[in-house]
Amino acid sequence: MPFAVSLSDDVVLRDVTIDDAGPLADAYRRNRAHLEQWEPARPDDFFTEAAQKRVVDLQLEQAAGGRGLFLVLAAGDDVVGRLNLSDIVRGAFQNGHLGYWIDAELAGRGLMTRAVVSVVEHARAGLRLHRLQAGTLPHNAASQTVLTRAGFQRFGYAPRYMRIAGEWQDHVLYQLLL
Repeated sequence: MPFAVSLSDDVVLRDVTIDDAGPLADAYRRNRAHLEQWEPARPDDFFTEAAQKRVVDLQLEQAAGGRGLFLVLAAGDDVVGRLNLSDIVRGAFQNGHLGYWIDAELAGRGLMTRAVVSVVEHARAGLRLHRLQAGTLPHNAASQTVLTRAGFQRFGYAPRYMRIAGEWQDHVLYQLLL
C-alpha cells in the first residue's frame, strides 16, 4: 500500500521511486554543505543521478522484502528531504531504525516533526512494529527536538557509534515503544 501524507500546502511525504534519482541528486548537491556535518563522508559520485539510482534501487529491494520504508519529502518535482525506516527486524524484536534530513531552506518549520509523527503512526498501525530507534550527534539539538516532540525518549549514549563526517562520533540514542 503506497504511503503519502501531506505535511503542508506544498510538501508531501511519500514513498521514494526510481524517478526520484535525479531530484535526489539535486537535493544532495544543494544541501551538501548543510548535511556534511551530520552524515557519513560522501564521495563526489554520491551526488550524481546514477549513484542515487543505485541507492534507490537497493532501497526499493529492501522495502519489497519488508526490511525498510524509504520516503522523500517532495515539493512538486523537487526532493526536499528524506525519512527512512531501515534495518527493520521482525521476530521477537519488531524494530526499525529511523533516519532523516530536511533541506536547509525548510529547517525549523516543523515539517520534519510532522513527518516523523506520521511515520511513527504508520510504523505502529501499518507495519505493526513494537519499537523505533534513532541516534543523533550530541550537538544536534534540532534533531533531538524533532525526536522528543514525536514522543521518543533518550535511552543511551553510544561512544564512537558511527562514522560521521569522516570521524567516529558519539551518538545520543532515542527510542519509542509503539
